[in-house]
Amino acid sequence: MSGAFRFRLAPALLQCAAMTTQDKHSHRKADHASVACAVITVSDTRTPESDETGNLIRTLLQKAGHRVEHYRVLQDEPALILGALQTLPESVAAVLISGGTGLARRDTTYETLSRLFDKEISGFGELFRVLSYQEIGAAAMLSRATAGVIGRRVVFSMPGSPKAAELAMEKLILPELGHVVGLVRGLR
Repeated sequence: MSGAFRFRLAPALLQCAAMTTQDKHSHRKADHASVACAVITVSDTRTPESDETGNLIRTLLQKAGHRVEHYRVLQDEPALILGALQTLPESVAAVLISGGTGLARRDTTYETLSRLFDKEISGFGELFRVLSYQEIGAAAMLSRATAGVIGRRVVFSMPGSPKAAELAMEKLILPELGHVVGLVRGLR
């Protein structure tokens, strides 16, 4: 019986494999080569002049061919974060936020964003913590990095540490940013 089952299943598996190869290419048709981005740093102590992490994120985006259309440093206040998101130009398709993801009393970015997400991209935070664990060990579990979709925008929230932001950008965000925006916004 198991031999007959295997032979009946094989053509279906071959068909699925062929469809997967086709779908992989057609699925990426909506990818955006250049994404309009906003970079927001959430910090009670940083200024645009001292914002090493925000400047790093902007540089990495531009090197990858994306456009930074908005940049701002905000204090870690839910109302300020919400206001900044609500006043972004319609053209902004991706928001990259650094800071406010820890466990300190003033860290409110996670709570603010998680209430706004229409869809959460839980894999971002999970993968970020796995990659962080490889670099910093058990302290990685303290990060509340997250991502999700708010309306027609994708939002990535990462720690304020330059090394953590660089890890998130290079390993997770930049390789998939055009694809994620394509999925959220549809064809150009």
